[in-house]
Amino acid sequence: MAQTAPRTALRTQGRRAYSAAFGTRRQGQRHPLVATAMVLPLAALLVVVFGGWEAVVTQASSVGVMLGR
Repeated sequence: MAQTAPRTALRTQGRRAYSAAFGTRRQGQRHPLVATAMVLPLAALLVVVFGGWEAVVTQASSVGVMLGR
C-alpha cells in the first residue's frame, strides 16, 4: 500500500507524455451528430442481438414515462 502514490504519479506522467506526443487531448465537446454516429452501430447490434424493435420501443417508452414525457 505504501507504494501506490509513486506508481500513480508515474502513470499520470506517462499519460501526459503520451498525450503530448500524439496530441490526443481534446478540448470542448463532441458534436451531437458525431456522438450519434458513433453510437448507432452499437445500438443496431444490440437491437439484433437482444430481441428486435419491440424491446427497444418498450424500453424507450419506459424511459419516457420516467422522465415525464
